[in-house]
Amino acid sequence: MLRQLSLRGRLFLLLILPLVAVATAASFARYQAATRLSQELYDNTLLAVALTISRDVVISGGDVLTEQLLDELTTALGDPVYYRITGPGGGFVTGYSDPPDLPMDTIVDGGDPVFFDSVSLGQPVRAIVLREFISEPQFGGWVTVEVWQTITQRRALSRELLAQSVILLGSVLLTAVLILWFGIQLGLKPLLDLRDAIGQRSPDDLRPIRRWVPPELRPLVATTNSLFERLSRAFALRDGFISDAAHQMRNPVAAIQSQAEAAISAPTEAELRSRVADLADSARATSRLTAQLLSLERVRGRSLKEFVQTVDLVALLRDRVRPFAETQLRRGVDVAFSVTGMPRLVECDPVLIEEMLTNLLDNAQKYGLSPGGHLEVVVDFAPHSIRLCVRDDGPGVPADLRERIFDRFFRLDADQSRGCGLGLAIVADVAKAHGGTARCLSEGGGAVFEVVLPR
Repeated sequence: MLRQLSLRGRLFLLLILPLVAVATAASFARYQAATRLSQELYDNTLLAVALTISRDVVISGGDVLTEQLLDELTTALGDPVYYRITGPGGGFVTGYSDPPDLPMDTIVDGGDPVFFDSVSLGQPVRAIVLREFISEPQFGGWVTVEVWQTITQRRALSRELLAQSVILLGSVLLTAVLILWFGIQLGLKPLLDLRDAIGQRSPDDLRPIRRWVPPELRPLVATTNSLFERLSRAFALRDGFISDAAHQMRNPVAAIQSQAEAAISAPTEAELRSRVADLADSARATSRLTAQLLSLERVRGRSLKEFVQTVDLVALLRDRVRPFAETQLRRGVDVAFSVTGMPRLVECDPVLIEEMLTNLLDNAQKYGLSPGGHLEVVVDFAPHSIRLCVRDDGPGVPADLRERIFDRFFRLDADQSRGCGLGLAIVADVAKAHGGTARCLSEGGGAVFEVVLPR
């Protein structure tokens, strides 16, 4: 239920419900206290009435109380008063002949009044029984005085006290409700102002939020600013990718178009075949460029946490190296695969790892391997890292270009048919996505590309 309410409603309910519970408990406690208080007051009065009746009967010699006294007692107490006087030996002296029955096992000691609730003539009553020793010739001995009274006024007093407490607590509760409502409105105003400020921004406005907010909202604003910063970087990468892709694709597409037009106007069949062959080469180069552009974007847009798995890295890399070695064997290239250290399972994204190795092997094939050459792939399991090395016996990489070759669209030569400058950029991005690094270590006598992944 709370999930369907607004923040304002949730706060209001969470604050007001405990107050209502406390007010209800306080009203019940007040009612119990009022009931005890009224009973104590009326019991004390009933005791005084019993003593008064006892003295009056003794003074009058056993006569019935005067009507004036009974009227005064009834007026003072609010309910009719009934009595009975029993002399020594249980003899009836005066009063009413049908008093309420004492509770079972009740013993009336001399001088100690006994109060009890009972029923008389079909009405609930409160009664008192009192035994007194009278030193008087006519009533010499223990005299029992029984006085009872209906409890209508007692209950009325309890209800009146309860109503007063309910009105008082209700007024306090209503005041608390109003204070809470307006207090919540005022307390949430910075949050509402923040919502309005963000809502007024344009879709492209990802500047950090600089407005003042209460301390409780600062973590939320800091997280939002962090999100804005990540989105800005992501949009910048996207815009850069679109710009680079448009720039890189423009020339190949134009070349394909011109070669296709040239093939249409070929004067001879031999010339047509030659131009179509050039067109096919251009199409393959464009396809390779497109595939690598998509691979680069997939690496940068893929969530590593979502796709990470525990894999056998040795088996994964061996399965990728084996078909490459079979292909290179036809060219006379020797491909070796070795493992050092104690192999272990690795948590990684297997798709990205395969993409990284594919680009390393493709780069070695294009720039480092020639017929009769040698390529070595080594996986080293160190205690705190995993190192993947791809070593060829080609011309190597100049020292001043070892870092630049991992930039997008960077090539060591101008021959675009050999590549588009994205393979090593993909390798660097995959290593970075796994918290590792990629670098080139050699200059002459071959190139060594090393990828270090943390354990």
